[in-house]
Amino acid sequence: MHTNSVAQLIEGLRERQFSSVEVTQGFLDRIDALDGLYNSFISVDASAALHAAAAADKRLATGEAPPLTGIPIAHKDIFCTDGMRTSCGSRMLDNFVPPYDATVIQRFRAAGAVMLGKTNMDEFAMGSSNESSFYGPVRNPWDTGLVPGGSSGGSAAAVAAMLAPAATGTDTGGSIRQPAAFCGITGLKPTYGRVSRLGMVAFASSLDQAGPMAHSAQDCALLLNAMAGHDPLDSTSSCTDTEDYCNALDNNLQGLRIGLPDEYFGDGLDSATGECINGALRELEALGATLVQVSLPHSALTVPAYYIIAPAEASTNLSRYDGVRYGYRCPDPVDLHDLYTRTREQGFGDEVKRRILVGTYALSAGYYDAYYKKAQQVRRLIKQDFMNCFEQVDIIAGPTTPGPAFALGAKSDDPIAMYLEDVYTLAVNLAGLPGMSVPAGLVGDKPVGLQLIGRHFDESRLLNVAHRFQQATDWHLRRPESAAGPLTGGAA
Repeated sequence: MHTNSVAQLIEGLRERQFSSVEVTQGFLDRIDALDGLYNSFISVDASAALHAAAAADKRLATGEAPPLTGIPIAHKDIFCTDGMRTSCGSRMLDNFVPPYDATVIQRFRAAGAVMLGKTNMDEFAMGSSNESSFYGPVRNPWDTGLVPGGSSGGSAAAVAAMLAPAATGTDTGGSIRQPAAFCGITGLKPTYGRVSRLGMVAFASSLDQAGPMAHSAQDCALLLNAMAGHDPLDSTSSCTDTEDYCNALDNNLQGLRIGLPDEYFGDGLDSATGECINGALRELEALGATLVQVSLPHSALTVPAYYIIAPAEASTNLSRYDGVRYGYRCPDPVDLHDLYTRTREQGFGDEVKRRILVGTYALSAGYYDAYYKKAQQVRRLIKQDFMNCFEQVDIIAGPTTPGPAFALGAKSDDPIAMYLEDVYTLAVNLAGLPGMSVPAGLVGDKPVGLQLIGRHFDESRLLNVAHRFQQATDWHLRRPESAAGPLTGGAA
């Protein structure tokens, strides 16, 4: 059963081919047997998962259960979960057990989904490789010597290794799409405000957005149906109406105009990755789409603008971790200054400290106008570039990453090289647009992702394009050899 998609599991549960308890136990067995290879989970509560599965089976027996009832799902360890540790991959929150559920968690519980556990992540979602976690790096199931991408690398690895049929992630500058590309799965970053941020531990408040990660666009649509919608308790939540994101999946692509930014196909793109992306674009053309050359002239400013705005917001958001209210506290502080200083020194990792320092500097008196204000002005120009493109085309397409997954440790000592891994994804967050990554080929045995970018609140069109592409190709059906493991039959 572990090879089934979410859609297939829904059908099997409805037809009584198996129970939620059987499915859940199978995935728990796989996590127990295989996750030592990947380190994709931080916390697993088998007892609670099986209890929820048993409740789901009773609900299914009534014949009136929501679609996701009984489906096991993993959640990124950035979402607050009532009674279960929420660490954000940091020593600072290693002992933090929230007294409430994030809205995303509430909605999945209401939909009947079963929480398998909480997945590993870059500390406070700051990273592109999932190597900054307090709990150790996550390893890519396609090659355990490679990074899975970050910061939602634990969720991506868990889905790729078939330890969970789907997972949640968050995306501040590519943290759903980049690991989805590296691990050969499908990941969707919705429009900013489409999914509630309440109870999602903040990194950069104007950029963070939660989204689904699964094997297929159809599965992502099913998860988005549960996640999306206005939350009156979240001031950044949009009141724009949601829809059934499965309804448009099978629409044909005749007449679809796909924009190809010149800036996304230049010298920074690995040639083999570029060949995979061009092959995917030819496939979309064969399905009826028209390819149109466009330009995003301020693309070169995306990385510097993002790495002023995001650290500035992180500096503010992470000021709450001071050892006074909750989380890690240094032992035996001699005074308040010592408490603050040693708590933050010992509780945060190097990457988090680096971004706090950059952000605090950018917001300081005398530098605010020169850096933060200027970055926000550039952000407006970047957004306008997209709006100009969408006057000519329906969606924009290109590579998700400059190349496939790289080796663990290869860029750990070079922050600039690490930041450039997100060169094609950052602008989507700065503009608040929806974007997704779809498996589009292999470079050797390393997956490559095709990025699709849409107009605000046009997730249905992205999912439609991705679904039709996946009907015509089998890249999303490929699985890493390491995930075969010792559990290949029975309930597993």
